[in-house]
Amino acid sequence: MIYLCKIFQKRPKRLLSGSIMDTKDRIKLIMEDQHMTQQVFADFLQQSPATLSSIFNGRTRPTLNIVDAIKTKIPDISIEWLLYGIGDMYVTHPNASEASDQGAPDSAVAEPMLLFETPAVVPSHPAHVREEVKLVEKEPRKVTEIRVYYDDQTYETFVPAKK
Repeated sequence: MIYLCKIFQKRPKRLLSGSIMDTKDRIKLIMEDQHMTQQVFADFLQQSPATLSSIFNGRTRPTLNIVDAIKTKIPDISIEWLLYGIGDMYVTHPNASEASDQGAPDSAVAEPMLLFETPAVVPSHPAHVREEVKLVEKEPRKVTEIRVYYDDQTYETFVPAKK
């Protein structure tokens, strides 16, 4: 399967409304560019999903820890673009060398098209990650007591009969 992607050079990314993107929008764009869901992206950055959710919902602003995590995990990201929206998203786009190999025509210099091929096998985990699963046998839980609280500040306690 082949995907086509436009790279916009020397132009800031803009939202549909015409306003320049916030840092949270650029983080979301990175997440989408990496083809990750919010949960997977949070795990990838070793951050909590709630942290990303609060950033995307506008409740909090991205911290330097988030920016540092993104730069550490994706070194080709331009810090100037991420923080201020200046320049291109990538210092060197990870697939830029593939585009030069494709022999793009001269008319495509303003907005070059890159061809991305999906790999035949996508590993679910990096090779250095080892996952262990331990099965723990537990006794089924049993109800020991039920309390019902009433609006007159009283309560009743019920204990199940022993078998």
